[in-house]
Amino acid sequence: MRHTNPITAILPALLWLAACPLVATPPQADNAYSFDDNPREEPLVYPEWFKESFLDIGQDLNDSIDAGKKGLMVYFGQRRCAYCHKLMDDNFSLSDIVEYTRQNFDIVPIDIWGVDEVTNLAGQVLTERDYALAEGTNFTPSIIFYDAEGRQALRLRGYYPPYQFRAALEYVAGGHYAKESFRDYLARGENRMVFEADDLNEEDFFSPPPFNLDRSRLPSEYPLAVFFEQGDCHACDILHGQVLRAPAIAHEFAVLDSVQLDMWSDKPVITPDGRRTTTRQWAEELGLFYAPSIIFFDEGGKEILRVDSVVRLYRLGNVLSYISTKAYLTEPSYQKWRVARMR
Repeated sequence: MRHTNPITAILPALLWLAACPLVATPPQADNAYSFDDNPREEPLVYPEWFKESFLDIGQDLNDSIDAGKKGLMVYFGQRRCAYCHKLMDDNFSLSDIVEYTRQNFDIVPIDIWGVDEVTNLAGQVLTERDYALAEGTNFTPSIIFYDAEGRQALRLRGYYPPYQFRAALEYVAGGHYAKESFRDYLARGENRMVFEADDLNEEDFFSPPPFNLDRSRLPSEYPLAVFFEQGDCHACDILHGQVLRAPAIAHEFAVLDSVQLDMWSDKPVITPDGRRTTTRQWAEELGLFYAPSIIFFDEGGKEILRVDSVVRLYRLGNVLSYISTKAYLTEPSYQKWRVARMR
């Protein structure tokens, strides 16, 4: 695998790049994928129809079911998170999404930095911050859907454009989660089961096939970044055409072991834990439904972190700082690492 010399003191460059436009966004680029993801100056205001809750999640779920709804959505966010603003400004500005959400769910908002007490479904009393940490909400907005029995029906990590978000609502409200994965549900709707590999974007830092990613027998010197993508993918085009054009970002991936896989391909791959499979089967096992998704593995083949939602410069820069400094060796929780850096 190809490497360059490790980059030192790269975080200032990452943050500077995150604040500067790299290339002009083409007119046809979807605003769902092209936006400034630096923290917002103005704090977020929740829609008035979000539930005014005493933060007893069990009681909130009971109230929702008693009102004839299909379940409860617990929203984890931050007041200045650009992706949270995106969810409110874009997705929840669409009347059909608002109407469908309100008809089928109550939404309880949780501030991941908050200190108010929350009683979770197990009856434990935690602060909002500790509740968010316990639920592993690495990226905001995160949404957990609970069904009438209090079972987790679906979890969304990060921001998804209206199409995927609308599908997630229907997937849970329609009870499809009991019969199939969200990945299969989306694939049926999009008819996206087969793509031509030639449609994938290429990068100089991607290692070529064959893909033997096994680290279980002989650990690597470097962490591994696996890009799961697909053809005819506008979000993938934006990632490659804008975010990965930042020199500091591209250099960081060049320092890592970085590979690209077609998530619908039947080509063979040996996974980081040494199993022989196909990229399609592996993506299915990992529960991936969004392209592009990037999963990071440590030197021994254990998953560190995944980015499987819309990602821009600021967020990806923070993730790469966590990976490149090997902070995961002393703090396995990316969210706790971020909390420590905020102090």
